[in-house]
Amino acid sequence: MNIRRWSFGFLAATLLVPGLAACSSDAAEPAAAPSSSAPAVPADPKEALLASTKEMAKGDFTFTVTGADMTGGGLVHKPSNSAQLTMKLGDASEDVSMEMDLIYIDSESWVKMDLGGAVAAMIPGGTKNKGKYQHLDKTKIKDVKDLQLDPETLDPVDSETLVKGVTEVQKTGEGTYSGKIDISASTDSVALDEDVVKALGAQAKALPFTAKLDPQGRLTELVIPVPAAGDAAAHEIKIAYAGYGAGTGAKKPPADKIVEAPAETYELFK
Repeated sequence: MNIRRWSFGFLAATLLVPGLAACSSDAAEPAAAPSSSAPAVPADPKEALLASTKEMAKGDFTFTVTGADMTGGGLVHKPSNSAQLTMKLGDASEDVSMEMDLIYIDSESWVKMDLGGAVAAMIPGGTKNKGKYQHLDKTKIKDVKDLQLDPETLDPVDSETLVKGVTEVQKTGEGTYSGKIDISASTDSVALDEDVVKALGAQAKALPFTAKLDPQGRLTELVIPVPAAGDAAAHEIKIAYAGYGAGTGAKKPPADKIVEAPAETYELFK
């Protein structure tokens, strides 16, 4: 595991669109809300998959994601201009771990970072505010795109780009699909490790996948088995969506858990 890339590069990347909630949270559990005006699911399998991510533009959904040495999950709620993200990164064999929780509400944001093992030693002040939500001063991040909620890119997993990489697909059952997918152009997705994609080489252009859509044609699951490449063992990327149109928004951290972010935190995003 390239922990330096994960601890800095991944941290910045996930904040491009704050949108994940704790994996153990109930936020990703509600069933997808029905839509009486939902269009018919396209009969063509590829068109059905391409259409399956359009609902995400409304910015009201929850999701979970797992990948190489990473688990996460979350919510995006455009109606309240809020989102929440947590990620757990780690490799027990290398004694490294990182847990991050970001809450974004309107123009305010808070981040909690719990670092363990070698990661804590790598980052100055890495254990200083363990268990606390660091309030980010908006005057210090106003020019930092990575800390803004982008209304044009509301899905941190970027499943729209992933699905556009589908090269072969067939319908295998009611709402189920399988085929081949090219992930070489999807390195902005938090589900992918850019180093692994590069190590895969030509294999990255033809990986197997399975997908599930709900009765309204909305993406509920995307699974991509990834073979061993570079330093990464074989693993499975699994992305799941739920709660379309049923969100309530992120909640502000408890007052007794909030501290102002120190200079070291802002240094991470430079």
